[in-house]
Amino acid sequence: MSELAILAMFFVFVMTCVMLAGYAFAQRAEKTTSPSILDEPELPGGQALLADALRLVGETVPGRKTESNSTRSLLISAGYRYPSAAPILSGVKYATGLIFALGLVGAAALNSAGFSSGLLAAICGGGFGFLLPEVILKRMVRARRARIRRGIPVALDLLTLSVEAGQAMNQALVETSLELHDAHPDLSDEIAQVNLELRAGKSRAEALTQLGARSGEPELKRVSSLLIDSDRFGTSLGPALRTHAKYLRTRMRQQAQESARKVASKLIFPIFFLIFPSVLLVTLGPAVLHMSKHFTDMVK
Repeated sequence: MSELAILAMFFVFVMTCVMLAGYAFAQRAEKTTSPSILDEPELPGGQALLADALRLVGETVPGRKTESNSTRSLLISAGYRYPSAAPILSGVKYATGLIFALGLVGAAALNSAGFSSGLLAAICGGGFGFLLPEVILKRMVRARRARIRRGIPVALDLLTLSVEAGQAMNQALVETSLELHDAHPDLSDEIAQVNLELRAGKSRAEALTQLGARSGEPELKRVSSLLIDSDRFGTSLGPALRTHAKYLRTRMRQQAQESARKVASKLIFPIFFLIFPSVLLVTLGPAVLHMSKHFTDMVK
């Protein structure tokens, strides 16, 4: 094989590798900059029909639809930012209320209860079913805040590396969102929305303020305040981020140690009311039976 053929094959190989690498980076950039966090989710056929039905129910019933609505704020904190999230939640509330009301009315009818008992069961079931979705939503918000809190130190380390490498803050936020996409998707979505708001024309201070207020996580609010102050006063961002990341890790370690020390006191009640009676039953039960039998024989 001639040298020209070897050079041609090597050139083709290098070009193929460069094209594949470019395609991979383009896919990753598309994941980062895609506004899918604000779009309607793509659901399968059956789930899409159910979501549309619940949305129609929620839109039919009158209610507040402003952004100051507490329910909409809860939905945004839980990660549901698309416009139809609030009507779907309203539809879920009314649907679950109706289901629980009909279930309790059916149970009362099977027990041959009177009209007043059936009416009371319907009211209780409807109220419980109406309030249940919002209770579940608040638990989802707390779980999401905990996931965001766990990813903040990693995000600060990535921001520090990007800033100290010479990148601007906007590009550092883009790179951080990209790297966190698989490990901490919730925090990645929040940072990606900051990038989208900056591209839409919002000021950096306003976008970072919304970053802290959107999820309601106090640690994220502190990070956004740190970024705003560093940008406003022109201080060096790298050392501040590194110090704050170290402080967060120390605080999380102390909280874990505090939770571990609380386990002993929390186990007192389960041990005393559940485990201790079982131990007494196993250890003293045979002796009590033997003694009762012995005293019975003595009486006879």
